[in-house]
Amino acid sequence: MKQPALLSVLAATAFAFAAGAALAQSAGSVQSLRGADVTDAVPVEPVFHQEEQRFERAYRQQPPLIPHTIEKYQIDVKANECLACHEWSNSAGRGAPTLSMTHYVDRDGLQSETVSARRWFCNQCHVPQVNAPELVENTFKPFGQ
Repeated sequence: MKQPALLSVLAATAFAFAAGAALAQSAGSVQSLRGADVTDAVPVEPVFHQEEQRFERAYRQQPPLIPHTIEKYQIDVKANECLACHEWSNSAGRGAPTLSMTHYVDRDGLQSETVSARRWFCNQCHVPQVNAPELVENTFKPFGQ
């Protein structure tokens, strides 16, 4: 009775080892959607506060793109560094666009002096603007073109 159990364990171990080896071998040949190896860095040109380079919105009610990096910004349940410049009470002194008043309305439609919890995580709608190659062919045409 012990011998069949031992054989099962050995067979399972051999199978796991073979599967792991096959996975490791195939991992080196994974290609991104851009056709590059997944370990290759993708060149991206950041755009920092340059009005003439801001991308136009492509459709009505599109959230504006962020024209600067947010790579080291803390945006979590404890803090939101975006508000240091963009909250209505700070924006004039910082020369930053003010948040839309919709960001101060809660789910019950009540206006508040502070940003609504449902609008707290800015990068849930807004993304940094960069000049990056397209992942796949894109035939999207902005509204009105």
